[in-house]
Amino acid sequence: MKTVLSGIQPSGKLTLGNYIGAIKNFVKLQHDYQCHFMVVDLHAVTVAQEPAALREQSEAVAALFIAAGIDPTKSNVFLQSHVPQHAELGWLMTTLTSMGELERMTQFKDKSSGKDSVGAGLFVYPSLMAADILLYNADLVPVGEDQKQHLELTRDLAGRFNHRYGEYFTIPDPYIPQVGARVMSLDDASSKMSKSNPNAGSYIALLDPPDVIRKKISRATTDSGTEVVYDPANKPEVSNLMSIYAECAGLTLKEVAERYEGKMYGPFKKELAEVVVSVIEPLQERYREIRESGELADILETSARRAEAVASQTLHAVKERMGFVPRRTL
Repeated sequence: MKTVLSGIQPSGKLTLGNYIGAIKNFVKLQHDYQCHFMVVDLHAVTVAQEPAALREQSEAVAALFIAAGIDPTKSNVFLQSHVPQHAELGWLMTTLTSMGELERMTQFKDKSSGKDSVGAGLFVYPSLMAADILLYNADLVPVGEDQKQHLELTRDLAGRFNHRYGEYFTIPDPYIPQVGARVMSLDDASSKMSKSNPNAGSYIALLDPPDVIRKKISRATTDSGTEVVYDPANKPEVSNLMSIYAECAGLTLKEVAERYEGKMYGPFKKELAEVVVSVIEPLQERYREIRESGELADILETSARRAEAVASQTLHAVKERMGFVPRRTL
């Protein structure tokens, strides 16, 4: 069985975009692959985090993974910081990465733009991301378009290690679903729906109360005209809302268009809100059960132990090939 690895940072609230573009696909992948789904808290601290918020949000993301349908008996759901081999292999990967490669990363350019001081962690975190993937010799990595450059670096580092120290690492491939990979902002369809957007009305958080969801969708930006037609070039705002409807209702875009032929934006947005609420409400109920029952701590510990068993073997093999003296075991 091939291996899949992916992760989400616990910075900000997870959105409907995270669910449609990533978590929904995680749930599908777990039936055909050995899956590792991480809360990448080490990546989160490349920018300043308030400790209590980081703790709460890390647990929230893990609980939302499970509430959305990831089965912890089939997949590992764990915190990156609970498996120390990530940090150690991350350091080793930085020694294989050139400054030029890191300077070309567009994410670093975007996040550091206009800042007087930028932490070194933000600069080198693509090397840690490579370590995350290579620790489990992942075959497939579900990534958004904005992470493809980092995966290319991972592929380069795996090949570089294999050339220098002998074949060992699997060269990972991206897994980018054709549909639902990119949900756009409710107030500007030219921008991706993002949990870091300062305008809370631009995204639907997975833990937004139903009435808040209804209000946000009622206020979502629409294009000129009144027809519910899928035309990303000329009607990007309505096309984005139609994509959300299709994903949440399990319909094709053609079926959504046919359902609202001759109808105006008002009825469409009202019914879209109910479709979204029908998906999110059960997820929220399961989320509350997980948090209140205390089961999350046991799940995270069990998954971390399973992940560490794989990661420690990989790290041992890597250090042996690189020439490190093995630690004597009594």
